[in-house]
Amino acid sequence: MIILVTGAGGPTGEAVTGYFRKNGHTVIGVDKQDVDLLDRAAVNDLAGRIDREHGRVDGVVHLVGGWRGGGSFADTDLADWDALHDLLIRTLQHVSLAFEPLLRRSDNGRFVIVSAKAAQNPEAGGAAYAAAKAASEAWTLSLADALRGTSSAATILVVKALVNDAMRAAKPDAAFAGFTDVDDLAAAVGSLYDRPAQEINGTRWDLTS
Repeated sequence: MIILVTGAGGPTGEAVTGYFRKNGHTVIGVDKQDVDLLDRAAVNDLAGRIDREHGRVDGVVHLVGGWRGGGSFADTDLADWDALHDLLIRTLQHVSLAFEPLLRRSDNGRFVIVSAKAAQNPEAGGAAYAAAKAASEAWTLSLADALRGTSSAATILVVKALVNDAMRAAKPDAAFAGFTDVDDLAAAVGSLYDRPAQEINGTRWDLTS
């Protein structure tokens, strides 16, 4: 399979790219130093290169993210919204619009984003983050509707937060209760290929339960 991982440079991206490479798949990992996902033309160029080389894409795992928030609702800085809009929404829009045609050509394509419980249960100080995550979910569900009737699916994986080995080493006494390990997230992405597209298209998988 041909798998594109955006936001591949961090621990989560490394876990996901490592999972698919270990299982023998071709992985194209990009981070901000490789392609500016806020530049729609650059994203379209990336899709064009993959199209010419492979003719399709079998997976797009969009891992670009970030968090900003305040102590209370009244303390919300709308500059946080501007930053999160670009990170969580605009990059998703560019990537999904560019790669939807390639996903349609796959016999078993998957488009995946990682969302947060906060999208459904926002807290006062996290209004900008929760709203951006909710918008990302709505956009992905629209993509799912576009893929309906094809062999591809768009799915939302929901976490409380993610944890990796470096975080545990930095805070050995922390419980990280309810957090999802990045390796478990990678395995969850991989497991989407074991289910029919029509079964998982347009669904939210809660990895905290």
